[in-house]
Amino acid sequence: MSPLVELVAATKRFPTARGGLHTALRDVTLSVEPGEFVALVGPTGCGKSTTLSLVSGLQPASSGEVRVKGRPVTAIPDGVGYMFQTDAMLPWRNVLGNVAAGPLWRGANRRDARDRARELIARVGLSGFESYYLHQLSGGMRKRVALAQTLMIEPEILLMDEPFSALDVQTRALMQHELLRLWTGSGAAVLFVTHDLEEAIALADRVVVMTASPARVKDVFAIGLPRPRDVEELRVTDGFIAIYKQIWRSLSAEVDIARQEQKEAGRVA
Repeated sequence: MSPLVELVAATKRFPTARGGLHTALRDVTLSVEPGEFVALVGPTGCGKSTTLSLVSGLQPASSGEVRVKGRPVTAIPDGVGYMFQTDAMLPWRNVLGNVAAGPLWRGANRRDARDRARELIARVGLSGFESYYLHQLSGGMRKRVALAQTLMIEPEILLMDEPFSALDVQTRALMQHELLRLWTGSGAAVLFVTHDLEEAIALADRVVVMTASPARVKDVFAIGLPRPRDVEELRVTDGFIAIYKQIWRSLSAEVDIARQEQKEAGRVA
């Protein structure tokens, strides 16, 4: 079985305000198989989100290769859903209108799109809120809408950029559970960026540790915890604690490097 997502020695550089180049990613090689959940962790600002940008086609690689479904990424690929950290709801549309919007913009039949949207709204636990607007929803409810929007296109690849980071602990755990419930059995590949190591372990099949900027793949850890998973109960098991300690030893070294670099940059500034 071929990977759905492949990065081979992918590097990304951005121009700086002073006319130089900033390297966000350097020689990243990574793959995600169909039905696999891969989480990326690393120091803040190391380039994790840039990885998603390359896979989504929102940014081109400066060098190396990025392939989706075996084809080089030259534009936004079909079958890719992207759930951002910030809300992507249109405030002038209600919940139903927001969830149905993507297919409608692509020319789908209006009745079919709205029927499918109602089905997904129910699946994320928001039946009865179809006519509500953004300002009437809690943070957790908005995330449910965002998840329904993303699933609306039945993605083969789901890119998620710290989607639950702004939520309180209880709501975050609830959304993690909902994500696993909706993803299980879908066959979709998930590439999930998070700063929360507990979240990464609770959700993923593999956790990839990225280095301090510029991001490179430092270590890859297989998470051999059984599925289905109760994300709350899982956190107190011996297996979870053991793999957490193992990954943290790798990750904490990069966090320390990033902190030192920030201190030095502050002194220079």
